[in-house]
Amino acid sequence: VFPSQDPLDRADFNAVEYINTLFPTEQSLANIDEVVNKIRLKIRRLDDNIRTVVRGQTNVGQDGRQALEEAQKAIQQLFGKIKDIKDKAEKSEQMVKEITRDIKQLDHAKRHLTTSITTLNHLHMLAGGVDSLEAMTRRRQYGEVANLLQGVMNVLEHFHKYMGIPQIRQLSERVKAAQTELGQQILADFEEAFPSQGTKRPGGPSNVLRDACLVANILDPRIKQEIIKKFIKQHLSEYLVLFQENQDVAWLDKIDRRYAWIKRQLVDYEEKYGRMFPREWYMTERIAVEFCHITRTELAKIMRTRAKEIEVKLLLFAIQRTTNFEGFLAKRFSGCTLTDGALKKLESPPQSTNPFLEDEPAPEMEELAIEKGDLDQPKKPKAPDNPFHGIVSKCFEPHLYVYIESQDKNLGELIDRFVADFKAQGPPKPNTDEGGAVLPSCADLFVYYKKCMVQCSQLSTGEPMIALTTIFQKYLREYAWKILSGNLPKTTSSSGGLTISSLLKEKEGSEVAKFTLEELCLICSILSTAEYCLATTQQLEEKLKEKVDASLTERINLTGEMDTFSTVISSSIQLLVQDLDAACDPALTAMSKMQWQNVEHVGDQSPYVTSVILHIKQNVPIIRDNLASTRKYFTQFCIKFANSFIPKFITHLFKCKPISMVGAEQLLLDTHSLKMVLLDLPSIGSQVVRKAPASYTKIVVKGMTRAEMILKVVMAPHEPLVVFVDNYIKLLTDCNTETFQKILDMKGLKRSEQSSMLELLRQRLPTPPSGPEGSGSLSLLAPTPEQESSRIRKLEKLIKKRL
Repeated sequence: VFPSQDPLDRADFNAVEYINTLFPTEQSLANIDEVVNKIRLKIRRLDDNIRTVVRGQTNVGQDGRQALEEAQKAIQQLFGKIKDIKDKAEKSEQMVKEITRDIKQLDHAKRHLTTSITTLNHLHMLAGGVDSLEAMTRRRQYGEVANLLQGVMNVLEHFHKYMGIPQIRQLSERVKAAQTELGQQILADFEEAFPSQGTKRPGGPSNVLRDACLVANILDPRIKQEIIKKFIKQHLSEYLVLFQENQDVAWLDKIDRRYAWIKRQLVDYEEKYGRMFPREWYMTERIAVEFCHITRTELAKIMRTRAKEIEVKLLLFAIQRTTNFEGFLAKRFSGCTLTDGALKKLESPPQSTNPFLEDEPAPEMEELAIEKGDLDQPKKPKAPDNPFHGIVSKCFEPHLYVYIESQDKNLGELIDRFVADFKAQGPPKPNTDEGGAVLPSCADLFVYYKKCMVQCSQLSTGEPMIALTTIFQKYLREYAWKILSGNLPKTTSSSGGLTISSLLKEKEGSEVAKFTLEELCLICSILSTAEYCLATTQQLEEKLKEKVDASLTERINLTGEMDTFSTVISSSIQLLVQDLDAACDPALTAMSKMQWQNVEHVGDQSPYVTSVILHIKQNVPIIRDNLASTRKYFTQFCIKFANSFIPKFITHLFKCKPISMVGAEQLLLDTHSLKMVLLDLPSIGSQVVRKAPASYTKIVVKGMTRAEMILKVVMAPHEPLVVFVDNYIKLLTDCNTETFQKILDMKGLKRSEQSSMLELLRQRLPTPPSGPEGSGSLSLLAPTPEQESSRIRKLEKLIKKRL
């Protein structure tokens, strides 16, 4: 409880340690008597303190019992006081209840009296209102009836819980009867003013009918719907007569007259009847919507009857005029009266809602965007969807097969024209300024696709768009086959080959590559075109998915066509690689047939290296300049060439046998020269030196370093055998017996010598199942005395360090 620095008070007190502290040395034992006397004095003091505390505790116990008794007495007194207070509180509460009992009765009486007076007032108002309502109904005072009827119905709501009272029930029935009579009377008034069988309407609206519409707003909604239905039917009766199926004006070539007629009727309605119907009835829009429904039905009927007379131009004309009219409706009306769930409702009329006239860019801008390979140019914000889209034009959808067949025919003719133009104009000219030229026919094809897509989306966003997508897929494949793949040069082209004698005589300047300059440019142009088609086809797929209905987006998939263009790109790159690779073959053959055991001194690079470098300098700059617009595919070309040339070079290297020490040194020099040229391949012959891609550099360094390591193993003396084998394992990380056998052949060793070396290699090579530990143990087999001595010295140093 009380902190103490005395060692005797510590919880972990140790007597031995304490004594050692008091007597740290032998000399200190001379003071032992003094220390003992101090401890005895301390013991006596502790005994005195303990005795005093024990006596004090005895007195404390007595004081505690006395305090407890006093506390118990105080608690008893407190309990008595609390009980007294509780009794007084209960008495006070009872007195308050007696005082307020009369007040509560008065409050209840007041509340009931107020309710009774209010109910009587309502009853008086209801009775008077019903009498007035019946009288005004007979006099057709609809203006006053509209205000009174609403009030009567509001008052009647207060009497729903009193319907069991006969008088209240009777008043409610009179109100319902008045409403029924008003509905029938208003319908009769409208029938008289606008007879269903009449061919002409009265001169103008009346104030009575205008007030009657206000009353109809309060009555059963069916009354309002009946008025609207009869008025619209009567208003459009003339349209059904003028544009009957047997009338000449009803056919598609005169479809403009239908829309001109309804526009005149809407203007006429606004002038004569605009104020008769309430604004919230949207009568103008309702007339236009009903006209659209009738027109769609009539057009569908007449097109079924005269389907054989529908031509593409006529169909497109009719659809264009119809969509224009739907756009006109969208600009004027909000679409809030549309009840068809397939048509979208807008909150307020937008400034422009025709997505086909204003959302799409101008045709000139479309062509410019497609020529640049960008269908996703930034555009102005898209206008809201047209709620009237398809309200009439949907009737044309069953006949859009005529349009689809027409586009199929047009695209077929377009592809044939492209083929003919290519044959007439020949391959594109070499392009060294702006990269490989994209064939003009490619841009023309996608411009036409864009126009077709926009046009078809105006006609329909359903199944016809899927059919058009199928046509697009068909002719994308045909373009890839007929224009691109079909015009790739064949690998059997005749060309001047290289001979060993020409290589040895260093007459490489007169040699020609397998493909001519024009053929190389054509391959690059086809590659660039395929790359453009690949990117633009992907954008076309995205645009088609935007245009088509959301439920059909999964059926639009141009992945197969994009794979076709990718195949063309791969074929083009492979042709370029094969051409350059084949041009280097005679040089590699000449290398393998040289007498390397007779080489007496190391000089400059060999003729075959000069030949390979010459072909690379002739071909690669042409390919790079013509693929400047598609750098990634030029990088692919470089990588594929390195992956093809380096293994072939190593294969021919193994054929160089036997090789003398000097011959191996010359080959190592040649290999280094080729390595430097390959590392510089992407920018060879270019004024602008660019760093080669890391992926390409890694391939070249790995492959050519392997060739250099092979030659270094060949140059190493094969005695002693263990050192030679260890050197082989160290230099060639992917070492195996087959490669070792080829190296021994290059050194010109006899089979008897090779067998012992192969056996030693098999012993020192790690076995795959042994893992890291096993390989480590195998690599330590048969150590040389020098290795053993070195290991002993290392072990001695380690032991000394630990000690």
